[in-house]
Amino acid sequence: MGISDIFIKRISIEQGKSKEFPYTLPIIKNTKQITFKKNVTFFVGENGTGKSTMLEAIAVAYGFNAEGGSKNFNFSTANTHSDLYKDITLIKGCRLPKTSYFLRAESFYNLATNIDDLSKLTNGENFLNNYGGKSLHDQSHGESFISLFLSRFQHNGLYLLDEPEAALSPTNQITLFRLIHDFAKNGSQFIIASHSPIILALPHSEILSFDGSRLTKVQYEETNHYLITKYFFFNRERYIDSILDD
Repeated sequence: MGISDIFIKRISIEQGKSKEFPYTLPIIKNTKQITFKKNVTFFVGENGTGKSTMLEAIAVAYGFNAEGGSKNFNFSTANTHSDLYKDITLIKGCRLPKTSYFLRAESFYNLATNIDDLSKLTNGENFLNNYGGKSLHDQSHGESFISLFLSRFQHNGLYLLDEPEAALSPTNQITLFRLIHDFAKNGSQFIIASHSPIILALPHSEILSFDGSRLTKVQYEETNHYLITKYFFFNRERYIDSILDD
């Protein structure tokens, strides 16, 4: 799947419309457009740099519910998303995705509750088959994430994931790693905000760093996630001594 077949090819951001958050973030202020060149694009950066805010704005501009789900979800627990989506223009590819989903870890509980509510209004068993066959609240946090990935995601889909590793053990992060690779190889596009050095290692992906004042393409080995993790594992005792007063 080449760039001409990607579902979201580019976004343009209109500048200068506000002097409030998130427009004050250096990345938001200095980014006029983002071009997506791979089936999998990662947003990386320290907390507060704007990667989740950018992903949220892309999702809402595309038509997703701000708290997650497919484009058919319209619940609202708390209206906390920014107005950035209003200033984003999406340039789409020629194809339409077979399916699409927006996952954000911080509001997944709210999504799971809404899924339970919807299952009571429909044929609950059939509806819940999209989520592992039972309520996500009846599964552990990590199990519910994996159930979503295994049951709801398909080939030729568009998936926006905000910190999908948040509930996953290292073993299940590897499971997700394999799933993303399989789906991307079969025509799916992913835009993912992540801190996971495991998931970020995915081959044939592009990593965009939100650290600094401008969006920068970086290699996996240049990310702080890789560098800090590597240093910790190979210099554990020295590193612990340097950060603790004991």
